[in-house]
Amino acid sequence: MNKPVLDVKDVPSFGQLVTLSLQHLFAMFGATILVPYLVGLSPAMALISSGLGTLAFLIVTKWQVPAYLGSSFAFITPIIAAKAAGGPGAAMIGSFLAGLVYGIVALAIKKAGYRWIMNLLPPIVVGPVIIVIGLGLANVAVSMAMNGPDGKYSLTHFSVAVVTLAATIMFSILSRGMFSLVPVLMGIIVGYVYALAVGVVDLSGVAKAKWLEMPDFLLPFVHYDVRVTLDIVLLMVPVAIVTLSEHIGHQLVLSKVVGRDYIKEPGLHRSIFGDGLATMISALIGGPPKTTYGENIGVLAITRVYSVYVLAGAAVLAIVFGFFGKVTAIISSIPTPVMGGVSILLFGIIASSGLRMLVDSKIDFGDKRNLVISSVILVIGIGDAVVKVSEQFEVHGMALAAITGIVLNLILPGRPKVSDSVFEQKHDVA
Repeated sequence: MNKPVLDVKDVPSFGQLVTLSLQHLFAMFGATILVPYLVGLSPAMALISSGLGTLAFLIVTKWQVPAYLGSSFAFITPIIAAKAAGGPGAAMIGSFLAGLVYGIVALAIKKAGYRWIMNLLPPIVVGPVIIVIGLGLANVAVSMAMNGPDGKYSLTHFSVAVVTLAATIMFSILSRGMFSLVPVLMGIIVGYVYALAVGVVDLSGVAKAKWLEMPDFLLPFVHYDVRVTLDIVLLMVPVAIVTLSEHIGHQLVLSKVVGRDYIKEPGLHRSIFGDGLATMISALIGGPPKTTYGENIGVLAITRVYSVYVLAGAAVLAIVFGFFGKVTAIISSIPTPVMGGVSILLFGIIASSGLRMLVDSKIDFGDKRNLVISSVILVIGIGDAVVKVSEQFEVHGMALAAITGIVLNLILPGRPKVSDSVFEQKHDVA
């Protein structure tokens, strides 16, 4: 670890605080607003809930863990399914329940240690499930990229997606410094400008929007009735299996970047509970589920500014941005093919990160056990297999794939034990 410019508890000057906080805001911005765009939630609420969730996480972790929490991609398909089944309220109830699972897991880790969850979620299960998340969304990305508002193929709209994708790739591969950390945001900006030039942007909403505007809160008992059903539980709760593993991986990376063992202090149970609390807060106001962001860990690694006050500043700025009607209107005016172009890369990266987990963990596919587990997870998940016992009991897609993977890993002979040096494995910043 290099010597930090600002350590975890160092207080920056006002100028530093604003500049460095904006940097973290931009790092998470593109991916965080993409999730509500895809699932039909308010981008403003995504920003506000990410800010509130991050502040809650910092408090729970005793202001020791410099992390930013943004929208989780793992919940995109389940939220769409939950909304189709019971409206936006159903998706929020499911998100809250998923966050509650985090709390239960955190309590279990506090009482029994972390070894059991590492045995339950080894790379051979989590890697293929992450691949399913990315590839399962491939049709969504391609459809957004190719089709016009009427749902038919449009070469003009497809050109917007191609320009956006090309710009995102160029910023990701060729740029240096801060620009290399925000390729999604820069790709969206370039694609938006091109879309303006070819006339596929509707700016009427921007002109009508007020500078300061109350965002579209989605509150329980106010905007929807709270009713927990088995369908919602089965759609949303199993996704926590994947996001819990993602959280653990991020904590390992963050520990190496900052030079502190966050698994021990303040403890994995605290960070998991903080993540779950952020998701529950988000669900209560109408935002998507939350997860720690690799983009912001990348900012920490490059700048060597680890101050939690900077992360808190970014959270406050995100909340403030959510109340600017013009900002929300501009986000809403982003054409579908722009988001489609970005999604082609992002969803592919999600799938590739699952593959990378298998490679980094040195999973041997010459071992039939590993081959069977991964193969079954991939086909069940991508094929959207369904177990339907009745109208009220149904498990499908990613949830079924995750559950199947866990069961196979537990019952098939030859399951390896978790090494005592599990937290000393190599974990690079994505």
